[in-house]
Amino acid sequence: MSNGPVGVALVGAGNISGQYLRNLTAFPDVRVIGVADIDTERAAAVAAEHGVPVSGALATVLAVPEVEIVVNLTVPSAHAAVALESLRAGKHVYGEKPMAMDVDEATKIVTEAANLGLRVGGAPDTFLGAGLQSALHALRSGLIGEPVAVTAATQSLGPESWHPNPEFFYQPGGGPLFDLGPYYLTALVSLLGPVTRVAAGTRRARLHRVVGSGPKEGKVFPVDVPTHVNALLDFPGAATAAATFSFDSPINRRTIEIIGSEGALSLPDPNTFEGPLLARGLHDTDWHERPVSGTTAGRGIGVLDLARSLRSGTPHRASGDLAFHVLELMSAISESGERSEFRPITSTTTSPEPLPSDWDPYASTL
Repeated sequence: MSNGPVGVALVGAGNISGQYLRNLTAFPDVRVIGVADIDTERAAAVAAEHGVPVSGALATVLAVPEVEIVVNLTVPSAHAAVALESLRAGKHVYGEKPMAMDVDEATKIVTEAANLGLRVGGAPDTFLGAGLQSALHALRSGLIGEPVAVTAATQSLGPESWHPNPEFFYQPGGGPLFDLGPYYLTALVSLLGPVTRVAAGTRRARLHRVVGSGPKEGKVFPVDVPTHVNALLDFPGAATAAATFSFDSPINRRTIEIIGSEGALSLPDPNTFEGPLLARGLHDTDWHERPVSGTTAGRGIGVLDLARSLRSGTPHRASGDLAFHVLELMSAISESGERSEFRPITSTTTSPEPLPSDWDPYASTL
């Protein structure tokens, strides 16, 4: 087993890479060695901005022996190809969500990793943040009794008003379900365990959208996926959840509420790492705020947890099994919307263990 910081390379120098690089370059237990992109000039500029020594095409960073983990930040349609090439080069892979475009592609990734003795991890890692970790501790302490029902919703008018290149959000692998669904579904699975079946209704309000800002402002582009999804999810021996994922709503809403036999919890936005976390008892007339503790370091803590787990030989929390299960949920929800029937979920996973109370991304453990 190797010692010292774990070498990391990022593939995809787009919008999200800056958040990862700001965090990963600050964590002493990882060392960012490379940045790759199909636009090698962009890769070089991003690498230079963050003091990363190697940049270029994917093959360039895969050829660096010190790179142990590839962080795959490419567009969804490239996730599987980049993951498979990285695994075949002997690298562990941590990918942005979704793991792949469909379950067949994801199966190839997890099978290849298992055959090669390598690890797969995946975003979102927001469930490791202080807000959702505190919710997990509250549930496990019995604060609201046994979970009975969940209401979850993410609603907006979509990302085209602010994102300079929003087209991919409306292509297969995107839409509110595949773009924002992973945050909500990963949070629910981490809290309540795996889902056994789903049902859904889906709609598409408009056939075209318009870029609202940046150099492409005014460009009209097609919408190829549902933009409003209502889903039902069954958790065995736990709760039933009703979830809404929408890019068609003038009402901005980001919420998860869990009703239990002895009270209720209102969780923070699962696309964040902080609070607030609210609770109320059966006879309370209003919510009261719960203490929140844990890390708020942001995107990349799942990569850090994977890196530390590689050195310690322990399971990592933002695992391939969890990412695969969430992808199957989204695929089954999409299929249910097309077929108007319940769809069974064949994969399973376990709720990740909570982070230790003293888990500090900025203190070296290696």
